Amino acid sequence: MIQSIWGKLGGVGLGLALGGPIGALLGGVAGHMLIDREGAIFGRPPRDVVFTMGLVALAAKMAKADGVVVDREVEAFEQIVEVPAGEHERVKRLFDLAKQTPEGFEAYARQIGDLFKDEPALLEDVLDGLFHIAKADGAVHEAEFAYLRDVAAIFSFSDADFQRIAARHVRQADDPYLILKADRAMSDEDLRRHYRKLVAENHPDREIARGLPPEAVKIATERLAVINAAWERVAAERQLR
Repeated sequence: MIQSIWGKLGGVGLGLALGGPIGALLGGVAGHMLIDREGAIFGRPPRDVVFTMGLVALAAKMAKADGVVVDREVEAFEQIVEVPAGEHERVKRLFDLAKQTPEGFEAYARQIGDLFKDEPALLEDVLDGLFHIAKADGAVHEAEFAYLRDVAAIFSFSDADFQRIAARHVRQADDPYLILKADRAMSDEDLRRHYRKLVAENHPDREIARGLPPEAVKIATERLAVINAAWERVAAERQLR
């Protein structure tokens, strides 16, 4: 059973436990006092809270940068994060608060990048989530794309990695090989092995086994669907069975 992160927001307590700009944001959110999984009020903040609050902060700053209506951003956010009935207004207030904080998006991105520096796959989940929110109005606009590129750079992703991630969400060169991170010169058998490895690495069950938050699992599910669609195009092109 998934416990709502909204019941874990411990206001000042959780903010002090985390620190930094995300901790300050959490400190401004009214909620229940946090008792973490070890039972200590000021223990290590649950990673689902950190992941989700980081996603909220970066999405809110992206909305502020491109002038997108917050309600649309919140609706897209709620497609990724499970928000119980009655909590919608709290989510919207959190977006509003994040937009108004004096810290720039760089500070949030640096903190998230540092907190998850040993889990690049989770940082990729954050970027995939932000792309999903950016597409809320039907397109990723130029300002949003530049913003996401900057966030990716702070996360220490190369430009090639960013292009691969972006290709799952926007059609640039419309190249399925880019999505698969594969070379067109690869043999059919090498490409097939590469695809199977990619599926194993991105399967939602792997995310669950690693104890990642439900939001990351949902993002991984969508990512795997894009990878499978890219493979189907390549397989059809090569007449593979």
